[in-house]
Amino acid sequence: MNSDQDRYYMQLALNEAKKSPPKATNFCVGAVLVSKKFEITGFTLEMPGNTHAEQSAFLKLAAEVGVEEEQLGDHLLDDTVLYTTMEPCNKRSVGNMPCVDRILRLKNKNGQAICRVCVGVSEPETFVGVNEGRKKLVDAGIVFDIIPGFEDDILATATAGHSKNEE
Repeated sequence: MNSDQDRYYMQLALNEAKKSPPKATNFCVGAVLVSKKFEITGFTLEMPGNTHAEQSAFLKLAAEVGVEEEQLGDHLLDDTVLYTTMEPCNKRSVGNMPCVDRILRLKNKNGQAICRVCVGVSEPETFVGVNEGRKKLVDAGIVFDIIPGFEDDILATATAGHSKNEE
């Protein structure tokens, strides 16, 4: 994709993030899963449970194609790109799979089903310390790109429910 498309999809992800209910215990994040076949959005807490934006997009697409989330990789084309306002998480609370692991388990006949992950900002160290998500994705052969120009808006949206002394 070119930079205009990257900016378009990052803005779409940011618009999704703004739909997330602000809470002190998580970031408001938006995601867009893009392929020639589909464009699926998601945001933090969109789906039942403590769902992150990426997970919400995966669950919505899985429901659309009639499979469980873990089987979604077989339905993704090799051109699938994930845009997310914040670096996918590498750690979650007990009982929740980190978004990086969700991405990595999505495989198709050619290997990793998501070929590229584009983010607006790295995850702040607020909840889990240093996020190793980028390294895990790159080590698995997934292209990782940061789309510049959205940082201030993304961080303001992401931390909307946080008290100012926590930031």
